[in-house]
Amino acid sequence: MLAIFTKEINAFFSSLIGYIVIAVFLLVTGLFMFVFPDTSLLDFGYASLGPFFVLVPNILTFIIPAICMRAFAEENQTGAIELLVTRPLRDIEIVLGKFFACLLLVLIALLPTLLYYYTVYQLGAPVGNIDAGGTMGSYLGLVFLSMAFVAIGLFASSLTSNQIVGFLLALALSFWCYFGFELMSGLPMFEYSAGFIQSLGMQSHFRSLGRGLIDSRDVIYFVSLTGFFLLLTVLSLERRKW
Repeated sequence: MLAIFTKEINAFFSSLIGYIVIAVFLLVTGLFMFVFPDTSLLDFGYASLGPFFVLVPNILTFIIPAICMRAFAEENQTGAIELLVTRPLRDIEIVLGKFFACLLLVLIALLPTLLYYYTVYQLGAPVGNIDAGGTMGSYLGLVFLSMAFVAIGLFASSLTSNQIVGFLLALALSFWCYFGFELMSGLPMFEYSAGFIQSLGMQSHFRSLGRGLIDSRDVIYFVSLTGFFLLLTVLSLERRKW
């Protein structure tokens, strides 16, 4: 697993992929947080990172599929996947190596945004007038959200040899898992089961973590969802042996 992890990390940073992903993510969040008047923290009226945590999941639904789209699709296209699966590595080790490499790149992109917390902390009146618990809970939610999105992206990439198809499939699955259940719960036919429908989606559990109280149900949800898509990815690799 470590060999796959190292190979993927080197692939990200020996080319422009890793740097472009981090730069685009920070550029977009920076523009929305400090430049565009409708979402600028400077015009928000009080010390809160609420707009940031509403924005970032939307960006991650695009950024993470773009990171993961080449994970297996490129190897499927070139035939390198056949060499990879014949090495003395279990399929789960291959999947986990790629999973942790992609996740690390996302976390590296998220790390500089802690400066936003420091900025809002200093701008508060008095200094430090910010909901630290809610902020840390939301950051933890972003980590769990990234885990789930990466697992979805790897599964989508394992199904195809076309990177664009892998990207679009991962985008559709990520969008549905985050927004789909929330949208579906608003339909009249689900009026009496709206709460249950919402609890099936990521958005509800992400918001719950953002309240600053770490509920084991939210943690179990994200870990289970991540594990489910990683299992599907392993099964997708194994079908080539049938």
